[in-house]
Amino acid sequence: LGYLPQQTPTQRDFPATVTEVVLSGFSNRRTRFFYTSEEKSKALMNLGKLGVLELKDKCYRELSGGQQQRVLLARALCAADRLLILDEPVTGLDPAATQDLYKTLRYLNEKEKMAVIMVTHDMRGALREAHTILHIGRDGWFFGTVAEYLASPAGKRFGGAL
Repeated sequence: LGYLPQQTPTQRDFPATVTEVVLSGFSNRRTRFFYTSEEKSKALMNLGKLGVLELKDKCYRELSGGQQQRVLLARALCAADRLLILDEPVTGLDPAATQDLYKTLRYLNEKEKMAVIMVTHDMRGALREAHTILHIGRDGWFFGTVAEYLASPAGKRFGGAL
């Protein structure tokens, strides 16, 4: 299970290298002080998979918002085998970085068979990219396909602007 939390201003200013941030995704290290060569290799592989390997020695806080999200996604992949949970991953990203992140998530889902659960307020992106929608609101909840959602009362209210 990999988790990508919503970023806070404090997290964006974290004084560590990209590699250190990604390696921190390995959470089963209670009995060891150092990372194994396999963990280091997987961390670099995840950075490469997300197109940010060239940033491995850079300070995390010097990166753009989109680059930081890719690094945090690489970190989450170090912990994940089959499931990613993302909390507002496109908040604060410019449109190009948002599209890049969605493209990466689509690749992980379709090619690497990684299940992706995402909490978002980006209705346009969710309706364009998701297979299934779970909408929870004050008036109740909905669970189903995008087409079913768009036909539902909640979908007509929130998806109608699309």
